Amino acid sequence: MKINPSQLRSLLAAYIPARLPVLITGACGTGKSDIVEQAAKAAGHDLLISHPVVEDPTDSKGLPFPNSDGSAARFLPFGDLEQALNAKCPLVWFIDDLGQASPSVQAAKMQLLLARKIGEHRLPEHVTFVAATNRRIDNAGVSNILDPLKSRFATIVELEPSIQAWTEWAVSNDVTPELIAFLRFRPALLSTDQKTKELENLPSPRGWGSVARQLPVVPKGLELEAIAGAVGEAAAAEFIAFRQIYQHLPSIDGILTAPDVAPIPTNLSALCAISTALGQAAHPNNFDRVMVYAHRMMAEGYGEYAVMLCSDAVRRNSEICATPAWIMAQGTEFGRLIMGNH
Repeated sequence: MKINPSQLRSLLAAYIPARLPVLITGACGTGKSDIVEQAAKAAGHDLLISHPVVEDPTDSKGLPFPNSDGSAARFLPFGDLEQALNAKCPLVWFIDDLGQASPSVQAAKMQLLLARKIGEHRLPEHVTFVAATNRRIDNAGVSNILDPLKSRFATIVELEPSIQAWTEWAVSNDVTPELIAFLRFRPALLSTDQKTKELENLPSPRGWGSVARQLPVVPKGLELEAIAGAVGEAAAAEFIAFRQIYQHLPSIDGILTAPDVAPIPTNLSALCAISTALGQAAHPNNFDRVMVYAHRMMAEGYGEYAVMLCSDAVRRNSEICATPAWIMAQGTEFGRLIMGNH
């Protein structure tokens, strides 16, 4: 069953406290690991991350160690297993890239997932399992997951990328507005179902996150090459072209100085860009002027972009909700649209 990032967060918020194990599948770079980390933090759990692709079966059952008289042996836990067995606080044990593990390592996980014990060692009740894997079609070295291991999970869900979820993350993490605006204008470029055996990256949420980190430091004249290395040449070329439009937009300072007369772009890509940039520049002290411009956009038939602008502003700074301009807008149709989107 395919779900979006918001739905996955809701699922994990319910299943983690209930100690129900979840297996998350999906393409490379869709944010599976990040969402699990966020969910563990939101639930107030510690997070233990295991990578079974580099494990031996002994990692899941312990090392055999003989008694002093040599008459018997015990399996002594070590590494991640020891940490989980000794966990004093609620813990999410996240098994990443499970499908890349060898069958013998997968088999060693079965008893842990079903019986919550291995040999004589029993896991504390406050340990919850979550696992993630790429799919066989993702060129990620996944052969399969053993059927008995799959049946140990309460549910298996497939994570699909979402432009709304990515932009919410980007706005909250101060990603440059030109990149957010570009992907809002070209959401199909957030990810691709294409596969390649060549040594190159294709568009993915992880790749665009890498672009966001590169933009402040990439040397001038190397933007296309650097960005193409993260998301592919075609997507990089479109973004570079969009940046040229973005750089010729009306000044944000100019809009905030005279919001009642500042020009409103009619080109849709420019509208997307100016809305995103103004939403990032908004704060409680200038939000009254932001709303003047937003109401003008609404009146000229660009309500979708006005709502986007105000939603971004509130997502970045919740104190805006206490401003007179925000409160006064709630009694209008515009205010209801904003609240519905937010």
